[in-house]
Amino acid sequence: MASAWWPCLALALFSSLAASFGPRRIPRLGKRSLPEGLVDGIEVYSTKINSKVTSRFAHNVITTRAVNHAEEAKEIFFDAELPKTGFITNFTLTIDGVTYPGNIKEKEVAKKQYEKAVSQGKTAGLVKASGRKLEKFTVSVNVAAGSKVTFELTYEELLKRNKGKYEMYLKIQPKQLVKHFEIDVHIFEPQGISTLDAEASFITNDLLGSALTKSFSGQKGHVSFKPSLDQQRSCPTCTDSLLNGDFTVTYDVNRESPGDVQIVNGYFVHFFAPQGLPVVPKNVVFVIDVSGSMSGRKIQQTRDALLKILEDVKKDDYLNFILFSGYVTTWKDQLVQATPENLQEAKTFVKSIRDQGSTNINDALLRAIHMLNKAQEEHRVPERSTSIIIMLTDGDANTGESRPEKIRENVRNAIEGKFSLYNLGFGRNLDYSFLESMALENQGLARRIYEDSDADLQLQGFYEEVANPLLTSVKVEYPDNAIQDLTQNSYQHFYDGSEIVVAGRLVDEDMNNFKADVKGHGALSDLVYTKEVDVKEAEKALKEQDYIFGNFIERLWAYLTIEQLLEKRKNAQSEEKENLTAQALDLSLKYHFVTPLTSMVVTKPEDNENQMAFADKPGEDAEARSATPSTAYQVRYQPPQNPYYYVDGDPHFIIQVPEKDDAICFNIDEDPGTVLSLIQDPVTGLSVNGQIIGDKRDSSNSNTRKTYFGKLGITNAQMDFRIEVTTEKITLWNGVVPTTLSWLDTVTVTQDGLSVTINRKKNMVISFGRGVTFVVVLHRVWKKHDFLGFYVVDSHRMSAQTHGLLGQFFHPFDFEVSDVHPGSDPTKPDAIMVVKNHQLTVTRGSQKDYRKDTSVGMKVNCWFVHNNGEGLIDGVHTDYIVSNLL
Repeated sequence: MASAWWPCLALALFSSLAASFGPRRIPRLGKRSLPEGLVDGIEVYSTKINSKVTSRFAHNVITTRAVNHAEEAKEIFFDAELPKTGFITNFTLTIDGVTYPGNIKEKEVAKKQYEKAVSQGKTAGLVKASGRKLEKFTVSVNVAAGSKVTFELTYEELLKRNKGKYEMYLKIQPKQLVKHFEIDVHIFEPQGISTLDAEASFITNDLLGSALTKSFSGQKGHVSFKPSLDQQRSCPTCTDSLLNGDFTVTYDVNRESPGDVQIVNGYFVHFFAPQGLPVVPKNVVFVIDVSGSMSGRKIQQTRDALLKILEDVKKDDYLNFILFSGYVTTWKDQLVQATPENLQEAKTFVKSIRDQGSTNINDALLRAIHMLNKAQEEHRVPERSTSIIIMLTDGDANTGESRPEKIRENVRNAIEGKFSLYNLGFGRNLDYSFLESMALENQGLARRIYEDSDADLQLQGFYEEVANPLLTSVKVEYPDNAIQDLTQNSYQHFYDGSEIVVAGRLVDEDMNNFKADVKGHGALSDLVYTKEVDVKEAEKALKEQDYIFGNFIERLWAYLTIEQLLEKRKNAQSEEKENLTAQALDLSLKYHFVTPLTSMVVTKPEDNENQMAFADKPGEDAEARSATPSTAYQVRYQPPQNPYYYVDGDPHFIIQVPEKDDAICFNIDEDPGTVLSLIQDPVTGLSVNGQIIGDKRDSSNSNTRKTYFGKLGITNAQMDFRIEVTTEKITLWNGVVPTTLSWLDTVTVTQDGLSVTINRKKNMVISFGRGVTFVVVLHRVWKKHDFLGFYVVDSHRMSAQTHGLLGQFFHPFDFEVSDVHPGSDPTKPDAIMVVKNHQLTVTRGSQKDYRKDTSVGMKVNCWFVHNNGEGLIDGVHTDYIVSNLL
């Protein structure tokens, strides 16, 4: 069997995407009349990239068709270079009309399939890093003589605004003439498109003008690049292609107001980018590595970049330089204002920078932090200014404190969340994960500077991104009882030319009005931007657009949520990391995204036996990895955002087990007045207890009397905050001061890290920041004797040590049901359940979820565990009796 590289091409949005069609060689033509420009008998007769960008969210489909004109079977390779920030969502290959789809699986599962395929000598495709912004997707297939094959790759990405524009960057390199070659980009922006441009580096303007069309009007923009065969030729008589370089599309939107909210199918996205604000003055300390490894071109490029940066420093900024090798030196003892005289002196200092010695990162950063703290404490810098540290290093710490974890701890304790740290890693011979973790936990970010001729421009480019802060301490706020599953909504800085994007879900899809407040500190005053939207009108306006993919906002929310969960897990430890990993994995599988936690498996035909292609998304350091998939993360399943953990009714405890798509229920039979522990978390300090009341209607017969929860006590020991909920009133204690509210109120009470919302005569929602939310439902059943239901809406920030009748089930567990057979009630079969190493007889039944409708409720099927949950709960039910409510 011969093999050939098959041409491919792909699109990247904001990041880059390249295409490589393998070796450039022009075969001799035989007696048959074959298309010109074939590579080893393979003709790529069509390549099309179709991109739909809706509200910055890009859905991209790359379709390439080829035919094997050779007289023997050929192995054809499909290569596509994708943006690192993009998530592959689908891949199919079609051979002679038969389609072979890809499936997204947890990485560990896919890895085992991959290893099995390799051990059997089979081929496998994978995604690996390729340059600064790219990841290469490669897959091959054996195609019989005369057969046709179609490859179709789909990926999605949220375009992030940078320096005032969104950019689509395509790196094109077909290495073969393609009869039907087309890039087709449709952009829809509800705010309206203000600018749109496109250009190519590999073709003259005269030729580009006839092959390229671009237009925009109102909310829609269109770019089409469709070169003919003659326009693709490297010379008038050549049969090889000149399509070898960069193709870029840039655009921006109208900003008549600073924010825009869009809503579809119960999901919303909020874009915020105010214009025309004065720049907040900066206090910048540049911490520069001048160790021996920085010698030569690196130190020269650093000097060149710093000299350019000094030309852009504003007169109201304050700055200083700290150099570190084996020891630490400073330009000035304290921060100085960027006056013309000081800037000139700074340039002289920068020109004198030389490399020497080893690397003492710890002392250099602590010196910078001390300098900024002292400047603020002594009021040497403007009150309305923001402080940042920019560190550049090309190696690992090897002098002084050199343990990465200890350096991180020292820096974190010194900064105390007061300002941002940005780490620039020069080259690849360094611990980038250390730099990234340290930056992320100090409200900054890390960036790799590649060793190349443009390294100085990379450094300047980064500084330009952070040079003009317009707002600090930005907080995007929504009504507490209206929104759930919110993405990040607080930011240390808003920089000119960027954009803040927040997405979430509406609690009530039938709500009429949506309100958002954005608060931040400006250069002159504190600012509040309020945006109010008519939900139905907003949704209707978007749904009327016929070429929008309908669930784009939901997928945008999922993309952004996964991206932020993966970012958080870089700094997380043990239980928290497992929790974040499980959430990101759950969403990746649900929305069919190839992320660092999942892989795509494609089963394809080859030599009459199944072959497997494996698409694995690498991490930042993947360029140094081997061609085999990276080790899968060890993850465990955690409950999704809205599982069933609740107690309501008689009292019925309901525990959903998401892996089983099923639930377990049990009752606790105790006397009125008994207080039971529902949740107890010694790490977060959260506890919930419930007191039982009796049903007065059955008080004549204590053996048949039903019981319910009539009081709930919720305590947060760390916040010194307590809530007592009864069927008549709600009492809140912040310290020793009580506040009493009525079920007749509709009110929201907020303080740092806490929100309590009462919905008149219906329910109340208690949220302890993001990650812990409870709902208490009020049941008005009989006169003067109502009862309460307690629901856990979100528990993902509670620790692994959480216990209680409900809390113990926040941790993953499994069960098996077998031997289903008729029970004493013909409508309720019995079965054998194995759970927690116990074999139990259980009965199929149902309970009610009253969160949305307190009168009728929603039916929840479950397996009922008898005898007060014996064998299911840890210990026995009397272990959960406590002495008091709070």
